[in-house]
Amino acid sequence: MLPEKSIDIKENDLLKIDPELLAILLKDKTTGNNIIWATDNYSKYGFSYSAEKEIKIELITSRHGGIIKPRIEKSKTEQQQRVRQKAEVFTPSWICNMQNNKVDEEWFGRKDVFNLEKENSWEITKEKIIFSDSEKKSWQNYVLSKRLEMTCGEAPYITSRYDAVTGDYIEVSNRIGILDRKLRIVSENTETREEWIKWAYSAVQNVYGFDWQGDNVLIARENLLFTIAEHYKAKFNEKLETQDLVGFAKVIAWNIWQMDGLKYVIPNSCCTKEIIDEDLFERRIIAKPCVGCIKGDNRKHNGIYCIIKDWETHRNIRFVDMVFGGGK
Repeated sequence: MLPEKSIDIKENDLLKIDPELLAILLKDKTTGNNIIWATDNYSKYGFSYSAEKEIKIELITSRHGGIIKPRIEKSKTEQQQRVRQKAEVFTPSWICNMQNNKVDEEWFGRKDVFNLEKENSWEITKEKIIFSDSEKKSWQNYVLSKRLEMTCGEAPYITSRYDAVTGDYIEVSNRIGILDRKLRIVSENTETREEWIKWAYSAVQNVYGFDWQGDNVLIARENLLFTIAEHYKAKFNEKLETQDLVGFAKVIAWNIWQMDGLKYVIPNSCCTKEIIDEDLFERRIIAKPCVGCIKGDNRKHNGIYCIIKDWETHRNIRFVDMVFGGGK
């Protein structure tokens, strides 16, 4: 059972719903392993919690349940460490709203589509969103429009389940995230459960985000999953079935991924490799550093380039090729 109005999604609760859920949300689709911690904030718990280690289910559940917390519930010391180490800064919901509104103003060609901005707040529009007669500006095309939140943290631009700065829970009807807006459109334009599920899949397939730190990636994925479940509950007044949660989780695990946003590789995967050079008289070990790191060329790193899913073609593609073109 999904806990209601809780900003901290407990991994022990996910296990109770279905153990497969947490396994999916921890998966790194690029490596086939789990996402890694990529931070030393948890190393106090032991060797298995060091930055380069995978986040395993047994490390964050049972008696260890609750160690993964949203930023607002982390200690001030932890928050300050993450600011110093990775410049981690979380944005208030009202600023996320302003910036999301700018994107939608460009898409719709008019202002105040989803809400009216107020000082450090907003007022949601109550009327059904009206779309133009243009085929390119239909409600379906809005749902299918692609959005990316870079260095997403807990994904406050994608889903506004809570204010990342204050920790205040935000009711479904008052949310302003990218996915929240898409799901509002889905709810306003579908009647049956089957229609809603179909278009909700399209909505989540077209929102993307990445972050360096493993706990942020997990929390962001959990927030997207719960957002879908909460919008479904608001529409149909019933809980989303477990099999549907699992299906959505599989999409989310692709679309929210762990990446060094400056190099487009798995964090800390670039390395100095040792190459053996030998002839009849001598055997030498030559250190070969990462060319991409030395030259600042993001197409020549020896680290593991991150892979994402193109849901239109169902092809796996390297994110770096999306940026620079080309591909394998």
